[in-house]
Amino acid sequence: MTQDLLETISGGIATLTMNRPEARNALSREMMLALAEALPRLAADPAVRLVVLTGTGQAFCSGGDVKGFAKNAAGAPVTMTFDHKVTDLRARMEVSRWLHEMPKPTLAVIPGPAAGAGLSLALACDMRISTDDAKFTTAFSKIGLSGDFGGSYFLNHLVGAAKAREMYFTGQVIRGDEALRIGLVNRAVPAAQLAAAASAWAAELASLPTVAIGYMKRNLNTGLNGSLSQVLDAEAIHMIRTFETDDHKGAATAFVEKRAPHFDGH
Repeated sequence: MTQDLLETISGGIATLTMNRPEARNALSREMMLALAEALPRLAADPAVRLVVLTGTGQAFCSGGDVKGFAKNAAGAPVTMTFDHKVTDLRARMEVSRWLHEMPKPTLAVIPGPAAGAGLSLALACDMRISTDDAKFTTAFSKIGLSGDFGGSYFLNHLVGAAKAREMYFTGQVIRGDEALRIGLVNRAVPAAQLAAAASAWAAELASLPTVAIGYMKRNLNTGLNGSLSQVLDAEAIHMIRTFETDDHKGAATAFVEKRAPHFDGH
């Protein structure tokens, strides 16, 4: 276990908190290994209905450890080949895929700066809520890097090709209220309201029909890059599967009886 990533589970909500406040929750190797272990496990845990990703204090995540980058650039001993480095990084980047594809909703709660790979992790989540003055930046061009953890995929789909290129090339900083306007986040609230707003939204998401949400994610992800025919195929398969769930059967009965449904995730 590492203190760089804290984990709690309550009321069906698993919260993963990046915990390096002295470094604005910059990604450490220990943190990334812990995320890589936690996400598949939580995805498979029937007691977990929602995964929240957030950061300690007044930051979400400032991205990679730039001090470590500088040390390496200054001549730290080379212990891995180029191909080994690529393979190692690609393995760590699987956390973005898990956030994006796990069959449960994922929510990024952003109390402050999300930069570089930290921004990519926020974008990998299904939805995002931030303070209205949180700062978002790709940041990579500022230190001569090209970007990782899927940000170039997610930004293209969220804000469009032209805006994604502008954000990557210039490293411009966008506030939370502007991020809301361009579709980078779903909700932006004053800092004093973030905890309550995020908690209420998380509880709402955790109350949804988990199985159906998982299939919705598959449909929507197929829709990002697949053809209409592929989407129709996926929707047909998943619709029939959800017809067979207890959640659907109970909700249909509740509808007829004019009462609110309750979903158990089965």
